[in-house]
Amino acid sequence: MKYRLSSAVLAAVFTTGLALPVLAADNLVVYTSMKESLIGALRDEFLKQNPDVNFDYQSAGAGKLMAKIAAERQSGKIQTDVLWTSEVPDFYSMKNEGLLLQYKTPELDNVINPFDDYDGSFTAVRLGTLGIAYNTRFIKEAPKTWDDLKKPEYKKAYGIANPALSGTSFMSIALMVKQFGWPYFEDLKANGAVMGKGSGQVVDDTASGELVASLAVDYITIDKIKKGATLNLVYPPEMLVIPSPVCIFKGTPNEAVAKKFVDFLLSEAGQKIIASEGTLPVRKGVPVAHETLPTPEEAAGRAIKIDYIALMAEKEATIKKFSDLMMGK
Repeated sequence: MKYRLSSAVLAAVFTTGLALPVLAADNLVVYTSMKESLIGALRDEFLKQNPDVNFDYQSAGAGKLMAKIAAERQSGKIQTDVLWTSEVPDFYSMKNEGLLLQYKTPELDNVINPFDDYDGSFTAVRLGTLGIAYNTRFIKEAPKTWDDLKKPEYKKAYGIANPALSGTSFMSIALMVKQFGWPYFEDLKANGAVMGKGSGQVVDDTASGELVASLAVDYITIDKIKKGATLNLVYPPEMLVIPSPVCIFKGTPNEAVAKKFVDFLLSEAGQKIIASEGTLPVRKGVPVAHETLPTPEEAAGRAIKIDYIALMAEKEATIKKFSDLMMGK
């Protein structure tokens, strides 16, 4: 809450030498898995518009943030007001536990909402996409379908990040199992596909030529392309689209400023910053930042549909089956 001093109080202060009361600023704490350049740019712009806010954030992997929140709950108080990651199942779990404030932002009419069961508990603020990154030094004809990765030119040289280490990889594998079944991955393995480590590592290996192609996150690949890597990114007809939601924790004393931050993320200014980092905005009319990216409308229309509840229930089994398959067990 902010306080204003009347002219009488000010006069008393200056004539009697009383100390001025400390003005209380709004506080905002954000936990996010977004990279530092993105959350830093958003913080700076938000503070330009809201200079009286004390803004603090922690940027880490989604798994580490959820472990931190779990520890804070045990100690009696969640220390953050807002959480923003790409691990959609986590948001459903928190919603089911009654942790999240329902807030339907007034910006909702201006954005693409990928959640059919939306109730305001969390709201998508970007659409992450995964496609096929390939090294143009070795692959001369761009792959057009997911089945193209079974061809001889990709033998022993197509990489997929370990789903136990990468949430986006897990989500992508689960979606492709739903769309094509486990025989698809068995065929990839028969062609020598390999399981890498994180999402960034498989793109690095594709850029270096250790791999010729990989299942690749949009902004990671585009960042490499901008730096001169001989990569291209293409999307087969069935798109892997993973929303990044934001939520507000129920009971936060900073509810008003937390809502203001959610509104800002979905505003034109916030969405332009998100788009500039090589991923898809959700706000209609905000241009994408690179020619390889589809429009948000196209991505949403081509996306493989996700049953998040089923996905949550099958997570451990999916990771184990994929890992066993790729390691030849």
